[in-house]
Amino acid sequence: MTEQGGAERAVSAGTGRDESGASDQGGRAASGRRGSAPDGPARAAAEPAGRGRRPGRRPGRRPGSADTRGEILAAARRTFAEKGFDKATIRGIAREAGVDPALVHHYFDNKEGLFVAAMRLPMDPPKIVAEIVAGPREEVGVRLARFLLTAVDDSEAREPLVGMFRAAMSNEQAAATVREFFTQAIFARVTARLGTPPIRVQAALSQMSGLIIVRYILRVEPLASADIDELVDLVGPTLQRYLVG
Repeated sequence: MTEQGGAERAVSAGTGRDESGASDQGGRAASGRRGSAPDGPARAAAEPAGRGRRPGRRPGRRPGSADTRGEILAAARRTFAEKGFDKATIRGIAREAGVDPALVHHYFDNKEGLFVAAMRLPMDPPKIVAEIVAGPREEVGVRLARFLLTAVDDSEAREPLVGMFRAAMSNEQAAATVREFFTQAIFARVTARLGTPPIRVQAALSQMSGLIIVRYILRVEPLASADIDELVDLVGPTLQRYLVG
């Protein structure tokens, strides 16, 4: 039994109960008035399946669901883990959650926003890009270093990102998901906004990824306990050279 199959059966079962109840009511109404066309609920039950809406599928919230957003996030985690970021789709995640795709868009602007929420990442790609490109061009390296180090310095906010990096280092599918997400959500946007070659943007963010791994996962001293300002002064010029030359 797959999780997706269970979700689909839950939708079908909820719809089936409603339809069977309407059929019983329609049967009683029709038996009391032989020869006349049924009306009201009886007419709805007597109409052929498929007229008006598709049987077994309700748009919007899954019947009986108390936490639709939570179920969408759970379905997104399963789908991203199975298919990666590129191949996962809003429609597929909605199908896994047993809801209409429009409801996914109601809670999340796009696939990137859904990924950030599902993985509980402490940073939003549009904010990262805006932070990198805003302000004087000669300070872009310092801004990137300070923004990322500040975002992951809180232990509770950092944990999901650290967990994602751990998984990427030991599992190829997880690595592909992380790679695809950062390529689409960050690398491509920074390249377009700064006019910087992709390899330079990737080099800059690989520098920061390595710093995060050494500081927060391997906890190598004195890097692990160094002050953020000290680290910004240390790596900012290197990021500047990568991003704008």
